[in-house]
Amino acid sequence: MALLLVIPVFGLIFSSCTGDLNTNPIDKKVVTTANAYQTPADYKAVLAKLYAGFATTGQQGPAGEPDIQGIDEGFSSYIRQYFVCQELPTDEAVVAWNDPGLPQFNFQSWGASNDFVMGMYDRIYYEIAMTNEFIRNAAKSSNSQVQGYLAEARFLRALSYWHAIDMFGGNVPFVNEKDGVGAYLPKPIGKDSLFNYVEGELLAIQDQLPAPKQNEYGRADQGAVWTLLAKLYLNAGVYTGKTRYNDVVTYTKKVIDSGAYSLDPSYQHLFQADNNTAKGVIFSINFDGTHTQTYGGTNYIIHAAVGGSMDPSAFGIDGGWGGNRVTPEFVGHFDMQNDARAMFYTDGQTEDIKDIHDFKNGYAVTKWTNMTSTGAKGSNPSYADTDFPMFRLADVYLMYAEATLRGNSGNIQTAVNLVNKIRERAYGDNSGDITQNQLTLQFILNERARELYWEGYRRTDLIRFGEYTGSNYLWSWKGNVQQGRATDSHYNLYPIPTSDITSNPNLTQNPGY
Repeated sequence: MALLLVIPVFGLIFSSCTGDLNTNPIDKKVVTTANAYQTPADYKAVLAKLYAGFATTGQQGPAGEPDIQGIDEGFSSYIRQYFVCQELPTDEAVVAWNDPGLPQFNFQSWGASNDFVMGMYDRIYYEIAMTNEFIRNAAKSSNSQVQGYLAEARFLRALSYWHAIDMFGGNVPFVNEKDGVGAYLPKPIGKDSLFNYVEGELLAIQDQLPAPKQNEYGRADQGAVWTLLAKLYLNAGVYTGKTRYNDVVTYTKKVIDSGAYSLDPSYQHLFQADNNTAKGVIFSINFDGTHTQTYGGTNYIIHAAVGGSMDPSAFGIDGGWGGNRVTPEFVGHFDMQNDARAMFYTDGQTEDIKDIHDFKNGYAVTKWTNMTSTGAKGSNPSYADTDFPMFRLADVYLMYAEATLRGNSGNIQTAVNLVNKIRERAYGDNSGDITQNQLTLQFILNERARELYWEGYRRTDLIRFGEYTGSNYLWSWKGNVQQGRATDSHYNLYPIPTSDITSNPNLTQNPGY
């Protein structure tokens, strides 16, 4: 069972004052910056809330006091929204549910008033607001522990800003700890400046964080920073028009050469209720069925994948939600007989999807589960213990290989060897090994799909390879027809929510919306 970082979370979004300026509240239950930031333990408690912002949805679990408004709290989870935005518009997932605004992700047909677009955007900026407030206060402390926590908060803010530029582009509003507390209309700084800001933050903090795997599980260390830098550089051509593939090689090598990580012998273990003990996880978002209850996160990923004739108890849960499946085009990327990563439930399921709202149309995915590697059930069948491995070693291997092919640094034989390590785990032997001639960019894209599906990578990968919108690659229900059809390139970015555009004249809507 994977435990939450430090403590159960509680409401810690602060304003700089309560009532009159420069007064402390008479009611000692009121939490303000005056009494929240006193000792290193206080700062660590607030830091726990910053990490929990990626896992929980409010001030109590599983629901009841939501962090953000305007969307059902169960849908509002950071990781749940991330899955919706990164997986549902691709060949890796379709959803059966008909909640207003959700089917549009199957078809790449959302608009600027879509509730789920707003939910992802608001969740990103809620996290940024929390980290800004923490950083603003921690900067006043000379305590070495607090300064370490400050570096972690800067990492979490950079992670959210990376999600912002990846999903919404450079037109997003920019705020940091230097901006005052209160109501004002933030301005965008543009894609190049935002990219440079995220890069600069990560470069600045890399030496302020513990060495790889030397921090508590679920907390940022140098390995997490280097991996995020590699991911930023890998997509630099999309974000700024300027490629940075040699930098990808540099930072993936830092992760690999650290010697701190190895591939877990079992691919399945990475997605089970005790995956906090799995090897190869670089940075995780932690969940606990008893202490971190949510209708989002991995609880959503597991429950939504179970339906039809599937037995929920086999997945350590008390019932399936009958939502997400995969397209036949995605299934076609696998060697179904020999690749252990081909984790599909087919009994009573059709491979083709004629009725997108029928869960039995499309193969179900068994990759994520609330069962442990020893066969025991998670601590709570209603809420999963399984952590979300946001960064892991196999992705680093594949990023190195891709950057080696695209750039002019890196070693091609090393790239082949790293890819074969991944495939030997998948095949159980060297029967799936490839040669140098077989290591092409198309192979890398397909191998990333096989290794990393349902982990939030696919949209970003397809965009980088030019196969997300347009007609280069069609899959079932892309463009709202069963056989798939071309979609417009403006869907490569999500729109700035209408609510922000209408309330902030400093913002400009992304093209096409």
